[in-house]
Amino acid sequence: MGTLMLLDTASLYYRAFYGVPETLTAPDGTPVNAIRGLLDMITRLVRGRAPDQLIACWDVDWRPAFRVAAIPSYKEHRAEADGATERTPPALDVQVPVIEEVLTAAGIPIAGAAGYEADDVIGTLAAQASGPVDVVTGDRDLFQVVDDERQIRVIYTVRGLSKFDVVDEAAITDRYQIPGRAYAEFAVLRGDPSDGLPGVPGVGDKTAASLIRSFGSVAGILAALDKYAASIPAGPRAKLASSRDYLTAAVPVVRVATDVPLPPLGGNLPVSPQDPAALEKLNERWGLGSSLHRMCDALAAGPR
Repeated sequence: MGTLMLLDTASLYYRAFYGVPETLTAPDGTPVNAIRGLLDMITRLVRGRAPDQLIACWDVDWRPAFRVAAIPSYKEHRAEADGATERTPPALDVQVPVIEEVLTAAGIPIAGAAGYEADDVIGTLAAQASGPVDVVTGDRDLFQVVDDERQIRVIYTVRGLSKFDVVDEAAITDRYQIPGRAYAEFAVLRGDPSDGLPGVPGVGDKTAASLIRSFGSVAGILAALDKYAASIPAGPRAKLASSRDYLTAAVPVVRVATDVPLPPLGGNLPVSPQDPAALEKLNERWGLGSSLHRMCDALAAGPR
């Protein structure tokens, strides 16, 4: 079984939006920098990584109710006044529906499910895969799916639109001094302000890493607090004890779901567009030009 490439689509089009000037526009002046930047990224990924399958994973629900119920601050700072709509730059907001149309017309499957984020879709598809998986993202949260034994790695968009780092278990250990599959537990402890996760006050990267190395997981830390409190240094012990409710609630928030209900998706690289007429209309309307042509050529060439 060849490699399945899973795109964290929103992460990538945000990267493209901020990495390509808004002066790149459609004939009517509408910015198309995110669209063209994403298409160029897909071209580079397909040519450079030669996946056999490609699926664009989608945030049908960017702030799922089950996560908000557990941690009310989850992504709260990124929401509009209604608490449900994500605050998106207007110049990007107009491009997102076009991205969906272009990917669909090109024949790249889009996977999403009500009540779940793209991370959960990725976690589910990775768990179901029978061969190697490359997860392409600019979001460290997805480091938790890395699994050397199952050949699941992250292709991390570290800088710009063309620089990618391959993240395997050794890379996680080297970067954070934790076991390669312990990123989610580590993230619970240190928190993530970009997602509205407070973490344990006063516990930073070094202390979080030390605790994970010693106790393996948040569950292991909580068990130690109950039975072997003296095994935890006095400083973090009090902080962990006062954050018990947060730690219990945060684990299922941080962990990606692996059981999202998804229809069969296929995902083989489309050797020709699914809807050539629709794709040509989109090209004329939005002026996608060489970016679209290069992506279609890369897809048509298939894995090498």
